[in-house]
Amino acid sequence: MGTTANNLLSGAEQDAIIELRHAMHREPELSNNEWKTQLRIRETLERFGLTGAKTFHKTGLYIDVEGLASGPKRSVAVRGDIDALPIQETRDDLPYRSQVPGLMHACGHDMHASIAMGTALALHRMREDFSGKLRVFFQPAEEAEPLGGRSVAEEGLLNGFDAAIGFHVKTDLPAGTYGVREGAVTKSADQFALKLIGLMAHGAKPHAGVDAIAMAGAFINEVQKVVSREMPFDDGAIITIGTIAGGEATNIICQSVTMTGTARTGSADRRTLLVQRVREIAEGVAAMHRGKAEFSATLGEPPVINDVAMVERFRRLVIETVGANKLSDQKSPITGGGSDDFGFYSACVPSIYFWFGSEEQGNQSGVHTPTFGVSDNLLVPTTELTVRYCLEMLTS
Repeated sequence: MGTTANNLLSGAEQDAIIELRHAMHREPELSNNEWKTQLRIRETLERFGLTGAKTFHKTGLYIDVEGLASGPKRSVAVRGDIDALPIQETRDDLPYRSQVPGLMHACGHDMHASIAMGTALALHRMREDFSGKLRVFFQPAEEAEPLGGRSVAEEGLLNGFDAAIGFHVKTDLPAGTYGVREGAVTKSADQFALKLIGLMAHGAKPHAGVDAIAMAGAFINEVQKVVSREMPFDDGAIITIGTIAGGEATNIICQSVTMTGTARTGSADRRTLLVQRVREIAEGVAAMHRGKAEFSATLGEPPVINDVAMVERFRRLVIETVGANKLSDQKSPITGGGSDDFGFYSACVPSIYFWFGSEEQGNQSGVHTPTFGVSDNLLVPTTELTVRYCLEMLTS
């Protein structure tokens, strides 16, 4: 009790995952373009005798580690995402800082992929200690469509699996601590596009036209009432209008306005209803103003739902291996309005998505910022905790 989870990674494995993290950080690649990263991951796996990695979503890889012991034949999946972001890194203090102008790993995916790699390498070496199967996904395109998580679900890559494990760096938890909670821990993220169509007229004769800008103003006001008056508070519903464009000149009644936005909720049950109500309000506002509405929606990632029993097992493991003081007691929703395509995994099988804290002197910036950073010192302990958790899921 209270001791560090050590001796689960060999020295060579520790060196390999730190090397992978640095290489990925130096050469970040955007969603759906992770070709060098894919090759680098495959080469690292093969260097440790893990051959036969399969490709999915073009730039992704997954590897299976088959246990050789007798016992329950459980199947557990681990996800590490691999894509970077279109942000210019400004951390001149990092010897492994991005060498690609305008791109950086600003969301910790270099850490996530390296943790997944360490888990694969360690379980491969310890395969005589467990039965069943570990499948490790090095998943592309978490940040942008087409999403890699959707491919995992649509291609049936979790069929027959008992559980899935995901994780994410958390910049407002102290470095070395872990956070987890049951239920919805991220929100769905569905996109919509709206065109409000009116009738052009001279600005001096508004009665001769149908003003699409007036329609747009009414829609923006009314659509927020779906959140405040129709959705339970604990759904955490959010409707965001992200873009708006319309108008030809200062003295012309606007004929059309286009908007795009997102609808988010932590409720898998009310996700469809939320988008449906946005559509109905758009059509109703347009009709009220004698105009028309053209509405379309694209389903993005579902909410990540954490399994109660898996969360309790994780909490117990943290307390037993690294100490109760390393388990965050943060009670509020940890991720706010964020989303993650690990939601596709949790929609298929019982899942857990935990956080490892990174906040310390020198690393205090949020994700998706030019000064974001995570210490290498967190990589091995978090990997070893993940390895230990996988072993528990496979053997007990």
